[in-house]
Amino acid sequence: MDTAFSYNFPALRGKQAEKEYFVVMCPLRLIPKIFLFDEEELPPKHRAQRILNKNRIPEMTNYIIDNQKDYVFSSLTASIDGEIEFQPFSKEQSWNDLGRLLVSLDAKFLINDGQHRRAAIEEALKISPELGGETISVVFFQDEGLKNSQQIFSDLNRHAVNTTSSIGILYDHRDCLALLTKEVVSENELLARYTDMERVSLSKNSPKLMALNHIFNTNLKLLGKSKGDVVNTDDEKFVKSFWNTLCDTIVEWKMVLNKELAPKELRMNYIVGHGVFLEAVGMIGKAAYEQEPSQWEKYIDNLANIDWDRSNTKDWEGRAFSTNGRIQKNNLTIQLTANLIKQKLGLPLTEADKKAENKLKVGDNND
Repeated sequence: MDTAFSYNFPALRGKQAEKEYFVVMCPLRLIPKIFLFDEEELPPKHRAQRILNKNRIPEMTNYIIDNQKDYVFSSLTASIDGEIEFQPFSKEQSWNDLGRLLVSLDAKFLINDGQHRRAAIEEALKISPELGGETISVVFFQDEGLKNSQQIFSDLNRHAVNTTSSIGILYDHRDCLALLTKEVVSENELLARYTDMERVSLSKNSPKLMALNHIFNTNLKLLGKSKGDVVNTDDEKFVKSFWNTLCDTIVEWKMVLNKELAPKELRMNYIVGHGVFLEAVGMIGKAAYEQEPSQWEKYIDNLANIDWDRSNTKDWEGRAFSTNGRIQKNNLTIQLTANLIKQKLGLPLTEADKKAENKLKVGDNND
């Protein structure tokens, strides 16, 4: 190979399934120039990747731009369709897998895993060109045709295990609301004991009352914010007061804390043991604060007077749980649950609340 007409990467050589692969450090400025992505108009069976989800790109781009001192991206995986040559730096056996990888300039690079990172890097470079000198690790396989590239993609993603949103919140040290949520949990006796910090849903036999992501989502609704929004001092004070008031109000929670009721029994018999209640009550806290900023606690205190028993089908069927008794949590059921709580507490319904009620009535009529 003519080295004057080739890409030259410092590289480590490895072997998997009796095939060589190479790990290189690639400057970010090269990423948009050399890495191709399958054309979106190609049918799936002729692509080696899924279609790019462009909605993900702005968030990933902002992550790089906003955290230029401590962003982290994992390796890209790509196939090389073209001539390559690995030149070890030493002939000694213990060092002959360290060298340089030469790739012909007319070779094609196809990303098997990391197309969204590639697109985010491209957008970030437009805003901050100085990032171009930084590097990202790339794992190269030699291309053996579309079938092999599709298999690489399948193998990489089949065994990938996504982290739960609770773990994501637990390990997030940037997001203001994630930090506040963890602080609230650690400072409240009931939450500290009975919050599952890893799972997003609790099994029927779980010794916990709620998952960390339930509390985080409740806080989003309580403040009317989106993930990543700034949280000010007043927000922090309100969120902490809300959870302290709520934990002192819900009788069934206090029974769990006092060992008078098992978490399993609570989930089995009361809707206050489920995420649909938590997120609904976040909406209640927001509405109460907007209604009477100086006396919102009285509305939360009155939650103690509501019958949360799952046998109370008159109130909760079609809202917190379906006709077969199964708890259901989605945007509509959360809002419908919050609507009924508002009515019981004397809080006015918004136009959005009324539209949700109309949907419930239509559903009842269809039945």
